[in-house]
Amino acid sequence: MNRLRKPFIAGNWKMNKTVAEAVELVNDLKQQLGACKGVDVVVCPPFTALTAVSAAISGSVLGLGAQNMHWEKAGAFTGEISPQMLRELYCHHVIIGHSERRTLFGETDEIVNRKLRAALANHLRPIMCIGETLQERQENQTEQVLQRQLTEGLREMGAADLQQITVAYEPVWAIGTGLTATPDVAQAAHLFIRGVLKEIGDDKTAQTMRIQYGGSMKPENAAELLAQPDIDGGLIGGAALDADSFTAIIKAAMPREK
Repeated sequence: MNRLRKPFIAGNWKMNKTVAEAVELVNDLKQQLGACKGVDVVVCPPFTALTAVSAAISGSVLGLGAQNMHWEKAGAFTGEISPQMLRELYCHHVIIGHSERRTLFGETDEIVNRKLRAALANHLRPIMCIGETLQERQENQTEQVLQRQLTEGLREMGAADLQQITVAYEPVWAIGTGLTATPDVAQAAHLFIRGVLKEIGDDKTAQTMRIQYGGSMKPENAAELLAQPDIDGGLIGGAALDADSFTAIIKAAMPREK
């Protein structure tokens, strides 16, 4: 982890936790984390729990994010949530383009671009997810896929826009499978991503943008992954549903006193 970039740990709860369970989890997190310093921490509960979690984390070190949003502000989009609705609940972050949205719900790079634009226009800070499938990795297409997703997803965005975005590298083959990219493999992908960001923006922008790792990070491997120079945090799935596990990952990201 580069200490010029503040570590950023986000919990993606996916379709888990009732409202009562969500509040219980964040209350446990608040107790364990206290006045956690040196790490940005965000929880992303389901839409149904956003209001309750927003109230529960008020005044704590925890920030609030959503797992998805539509790019329009209102209209005939049954089942969708607008960025304005998220802002009303004091959301500051939103996950865009998660692999499950891409593979299960058909989201394209163009849709990701639309959502990123809408998020930024409404003062939400997006976590943009990118990553290759197992087949793409086996066919040596990892860099080609990452290049396309970044180039198309960040189309026509300037340096000011890019600096509001966090990129999450989530190798699809390592999400929810128990498989994890080795620290060397993950670092190589992050370094490549930073190089593409430099091409899209400039060197200063690329060096200040945070890139999270999002493929089955857990307490057992967090420290080794977070020690890599271009891994600036984690987008945590399963381990974010347990206060002890999530706290352990956050503590692994805390800067060490010299």
